[in-house]
Amino acid sequence: MFRYTKATAVREVFVWIVTLIGLLPFYILIVTSLKTDKETLTTSAVAPPSGLDFTAFVQVLTTTGRNSIPMSILNSVIITAGAVFGLVLLGSIAAYVIARRTRRWTTITFYLVLIAIILPAQLGTVPLYIGARTIGLTGNALGMILLWIGILLPLSVFLYASFFRGLSTEYEEAAVIDGASPTQAFFRVVLPLMAPATGTVAILAGLIVWNDFFNSLIFLGGSTTQTLPVAMYTYVGGLVSAWNKIFAVVIISMVPILAFYMFAQKQFIQGFAGGLKG
Repeated sequence: MFRYTKATAVREVFVWIVTLIGLLPFYILIVTSLKTDKETLTTSAVAPPSGLDFTAFVQVLTTTGRNSIPMSILNSVIITAGAVFGLVLLGSIAAYVIARRTRRWTTITFYLVLIAIILPAQLGTVPLYIGARTIGLTGNALGMILLWIGILLPLSVFLYASFFRGLSTEYEEAAVIDGASPTQAFFRVVLPLMAPATGTVAILAGLIVWNDFFNSLIFLGGSTTQTLPVAMYTYVGGLVSAWNKIFAVVIISMVPILAFYMFAQKQFIQGFAGGLKG
């Protein structure tokens, strides 16, 4: 039977203290964004606002121009969704072939995938930019989607291949016996069983693409297709000391990815709980 001792109480107090310390930056972020311009400059960072003032959010969301926050959010959503879809589709197909084939070239390909994961993508920035500019893929969402699929495809293949190797071949064999083609067996039987891998790929790729600043700055620089991190950087640089508006931009940038993370995490847990019983 569990006994609540002094040691347990000490551990709980310690955990609460650590939690409060960890939540302090978020508290400052929220209360500062709800303050007026005057309160931001005259009150302490931890002091609560005199009232709920959403003026900073309204001003940020109604900004127009190349660095418009709403348009930047839309651009980031399009690029992130397109990249995740391509990585799930292409990564699962490539990994399935690598995991199911026993030929020598598949083993060599798998090791090349591992090497591609280890090598930093920044090494190929210059030739990638020159090639993308030559064929007109700079300054637009399609170019960024293809760029991220190329950069993160090795990671997607590695994650899917690890899951496929732990999946029995009986499932697709049974589907083929029932009259399904190999393609139908993959998309209707095998891929749904890979919900944990799909959730993992979606979470990792989504976070990486959404939060990217470097590649978006290089490949979308000077265009109207700015992603949220680049627009936020430009916007913050122009505000100087308007911390309530700066923190409002930060909060707005956090909401979509947090919502996506919570959704993908739920799918991951459901897929993992169902396992291969589905």
